[in-house]
Order: sequence, then structure tokens, then C-alpha cells
Amino acid sequence: MRRLWPFTVRGTGALILAVGCLIAANELGLVELLYFGVLLIAVLVAAVLSLFLPRRTGAIERTMIPESVGVGDTAVVTARVTVRTAVPTPPGTWEDTLPRGLGGTATGPFPALASGLRGSQRAVERSYTVTGLTRGIHDLGPFALTTTDPFGLARRRTVRGERTAVTVTPAVVELPGIPDVGGASGGSRLTVDLHLGQGADNLVARPYQSGDSMRRIHWRATAHRDELMVRQEEQESTPEATVVLDLGMLRWSPEAMTEPGSDPAFEAAVSACVSVVSRLVHDGYGVEVTDSDGATLTDRIDSGDVIEVETMTARFATLLARPDDHLARLSPQFTGGMTGPVVLIVGRIDPSDVSAIAPIAHHSTLPMLLAVTPRGDALLRAEEAGWHAAAIPEDADLALAWTAVGERLVGDRVG
Repeated sequence: MRRLWPFTVRGTGALILAVGCLIAANELGLVELLYFGVLLIAVLVAAVLSLFLPRRTGAIERTMIPESVGVGDTAVVTARVTVRTAVPTPPGTWEDTLPRGLGGTATGPFPALASGLRGSQRAVERSYTVTGLTRGIHDLGPFALTTTDPFGLARRRTVRGERTAVTVTPAVVELPGIPDVGGASGGSRLTVDLHLGQGADNLVARPYQSGDSMRRIHWRATAHRDELMVRQEEQESTPEATVVLDLGMLRWSPEAMTEPGSDPAFEAAVSACVSVVSRLVHDGYGVEVTDSDGATLTDRIDSGDVIEVETMTARFATLLARPDDHLARLSPQFTGGMTGPVVLIVGRIDPSDVSAIAPIAHHSTLPMLLAVTPRGDALLRAEEAGWHAAAIPEDADLALAWTAVGERLVGDRVG
């Protein structure tokens, strides 16, 4: 796709002058003006031909490091442009179209190219930085290249329609560990303590050694590291935790069902979910992530398995709210014996809703409620029912709310 008018302001002025000279030469009978007008037209034609005939722009290939970007994080995009030219070309400008889910400046100068034998193909790479703005999968492109002739009379704008899908994942907030959370949950953090200083990846997998059983192969870690990995034996069972993200539409605005990033409250909840899961996995818990009706939102994540946490975060890039109200279905799932920590993340919650989730607090060693839009005294009633509750509105600091819950937990235990 090209602009219909090929001349710059200077070229347009030269064209007007050439036409004026031809008209004046005809009216006044001045041969000199005729020659001058024809010369200007010949220069303009040569300028256009120098741009449109000898060079062709090929495919656009983009790479991004890292391959996905979180909301508020940055990544570097490199666009590789292939060009064929048989004559030297002047410098120009380039521009890559950014979707609304990405921010940044994707424009800059394009270098001049020397002539190539028989129009040989060569590649030019341009890099720029983008910032994730809105969760979802967004198309980056098209790519536009604008150049002028050496005299600045004509211009050529070539737009390549190739687009690259970019995944913007939920923001993962680094949360502090809740003081003595292992004791509060009734579990043990011995597995984590045995591997301090080795990194989270080593908590669940290690390189394959001769004699290891093939049943212990850790396939996700093997694919990630490109070498055979096996599960590390743990000294004792891993404590379990459950994170519940209520996707019921009645707790959010209708936009939460249509497109990622359209409901700020829902975005705050999704960010809270992935952040809490990351914290619990780091603290040595095996984590189940479910909807309030018991539907599994991702595979169980083993203690220390940061690779699976990243996989979950990428999957949640397209997570939407679901029809119906599921909160009333949550309590029956925890009516058995005592369970580990339960973190419930919900949007709107009314005081009348607290009675539906109150029984869970008596079946969990650490019940925590994070509400984006609490109404009335809902959080106070939840505290009275045994929950450790906090508000996390979309403009609030999740880490501060999480810390406040931990401080109240310690205070309750000391008291």
C-alpha cells in the first residue's frame, strides 16, 4: 500500500513551477521557459523512478525479548527488514504500528543503502522498546518505510502488512512472605530450606543421573532447559494451598466478559491471583488455582515450580469473566477435613455474601479474602467469621494490602 501523491512539498512546488513555465512559454512565446519547464518535469520523473523502480522491500520479521511482556514491564522488539536495491538509496524513516495494548516509540531513521550487484537482498534491523499496557494478545504492525530521493522531490511510503502477535500477561507483583506462614498453615517449609541459594528451579528438578528412574522425569523442566531433568526427592510432603479467583460475571462489570483489560477491577483481581500464586509457590506450597465453582483454571503447580507459574501467567493473558454467580458454590468444596491456606480473590462482595463463605474459614488453616470492591461492612463481617480480609481496589498497592493481612495474622496469633 502506497500514498497516491508521490511528491514532497518541495517536489509539489517544483511541479507547480514546471506547469507554470509551460503555460507562460505558450502564452508569451518564450522558448527558455519551455526548456526550463520540461527540465523540471524530467527531474521529477527521474526522482520518482529512482524510488519506485530499483528497490523492493521484502518481508518483515520481528523478534521480541522476552517473548511475552507483563503489564508495566518492558521488552525489546527487533524488526528485520529485507531490501533489494540495484542503486544507492538515500536514508529515510521507519515506523512500526503499535496496538493499544503496547506503549513506546516505534519510529526512527532508516539508513541509506549502497548499490547491490543485481539488486542483491540485504537486511536492516531496527530495535525499539515497548511497555505492556493492557493484558491480552495484541497484533504488532504493519511496518511502514518512507524514503525520499537525493533532492527531496519525491517520496515513497511502503507499508508491509505482516503482523506479529504479542502476549501481554497480567502484572506480577512481588509480595513479601507472610511471617511464619508455614506454621499458620500447619505445613512445613523444610523442602525449601534444604535448597536455599540454589534458585527456585532446583526445588523440584535436577539434571538426570545414571540410574534415575524414567518415572521421575520432569517433562516441563526438560523442555525448558533442553536437557533431561528429573524430580528432586523431597524430605517430606509439600503443604498444599488453594487460590480461588471468582470469575462470576455478577461480581464484575459486563466488559470483563468481552475483552481482556476492559474492566480495571477484574485486571486488579487477575494480577492479584498470579502474584499470590507466585508467592505461595516460592514459599514451598503446592498450589491449586480454581474458580469459585470448583472449575480448575490451571494445572496444579508444584512447590518451587516457577516455570509452571510463568505458564499460568501467560495463560491468564486471555482470561475473562464467566456467566452466572459462583460464590455460593464455594463453601461445599471445603466441608471435609482441615485444608491448608485458602486465598479467595473476589470483585464485588456484599455483607450478605459473607454468610455463604463463612464456613470455609473453619476448614482452612489460613483463610484469606482479597476483595476489589467490598461493600458496606463486608470485610468486617468476614473478619468476624474467621477470614483475614483486605481490600485491593484497582488503584491500590497489592503488596501493602498483603503485608497488612500478614501483620494482622501475627497480631491475632500473639494476642
